[in-house]
Amino acid sequence: MGWGAPAACAPSQRGRAMSDISAIDHGQEASFGDYVQLLKPRVMSLVVFTAMVGLIVAPVAVHPFVAFTAILFIALGGGASGALNMWYDADIDRVMRRTQGRPIPAGRVSEGEALGLGLALSGLSCLMLGLATNWFAGAFLAFTIFFYVVVYTIWLKRLTPQNIVIGGAAGAFPPMIGWAAATGGVSVESLLMFALIFTWTPPHFWALALFMKDDYSKAGVPMLTVTHGRAVTRRHILVYTVLLAPFAIALSLSSIGGPVTLAAALVLNALFIRGAIRVARRDEAVAEADGYKAEKALFRFSLGYLFLHFGALLVETSLAPLGLGGW
Repeated sequence: MGWGAPAACAPSQRGRAMSDISAIDHGQEASFGDYVQLLKPRVMSLVVFTAMVGLIVAPVAVHPFVAFTAILFIALGGGASGALNMWYDADIDRVMRRTQGRPIPAGRVSEGEALGLGLALSGLSCLMLGLATNWFAGAFLAFTIFFYVVVYTIWLKRLTPQNIVIGGAAGAFPPMIGWAAATGGVSVESLLMFALIFTWTPPHFWALALFMKDDYSKAGVPMLTVTHGRAVTRRHILVYTVLLAPFAIALSLSSIGGPVTLAAALVLNALFIRGAIRVARRDEAVAEADGYKAEKALFRFSLGYLFLHFGALLVETSLAPLGLGGW
């Protein structure tokens, strides 16, 4: 998720001189939209939403302006991570069909510009979040950016097929940062929100990898589909989907949960497990013949799964003043 992959791959192409790559000119001038694209706005939308939920459901009331400011700088921190990720991964983005149109591989933005933007936004977002809320939240955001860029992007992504499993923590931190912005700390509830996203990340990305295997293979990224094959990946998707359900139910039974969240957890996890079972039983030849319809459907469902889970938490919180939400 970003704030978003691999036995060992061939030696990284990062060894080439950055100045040579930055000098590439395709005759295209960067637009404002290109710099926005560097921030991975689609990924940022999930970061913003889960962080906002973490802040709103926290037991400490936050002034609306402070809340808006907190979410804004968490979003900028997520965008900074995206820019730094695109800077470092420019070499493999040029190889993968899915990413060749991004600003750097397309030649509209240089690697140096992406690096500068990412570093500037990282410093600004962490500093301003600390000033607007508390320094624990600011430090937590800084750690999250570091984890995504250094631990996941630079270290794990090209090293191990467990990259998504471990690196998925970066995408699971935003609701904890939102909670920390309101409360100044960590709690069981924020840890359960983290666990939900952390356990959801592997089946979400592996479902994508099932129908994007060639891209990862060409780029030398040791995604599980490349190193262990699609049959093993299908079984792993099912295992993680089953492990996800207890965390979803536990969250619904916590102090920020209630009947709405429990109903959402039961229905969504039943559907997710059913889809994972279907994908796990699929023969590769059949899947390829029908264009990986079941795999693509599971990937799309996984996106809605997370939004609906966190949406249920918002509904629960909005009903609480009426005596209708919560336990």
